[in-house]
Amino acid sequence: MTDPEFDILDELYFVTSFRDLAQRTKLAPAALEQHLRELLEQEYVKCFYPDPDTEQAYETTSFGAIARDCYYLATKAGLLEHNTR
Repeated sequence: MTDPEFDILDELYFVTSFRDLAQRTKLAPAALEQHLRELLEQEYVKCFYPDPDTEQAYETTSFGAIARDCYYLATKAGLLEHNTR
């Protein structure tokens, strides 16, 4: 796990919007989106769209269109990985 991914997971103990996540991690939106893709592929994070209560399945082809409008939350596996580092 990279340092930015660790920092992202550190912010995802509760459902968080992309905008808030970008502000808290100080990552550029494009970099944040790429790290979120990697975390989603590892199943360390799940996304919600169009609201914080509706889980959205991660699809590589359509994620880019909605990534910045989604909300994110660390999964149990993501939290375990984060806490064992």
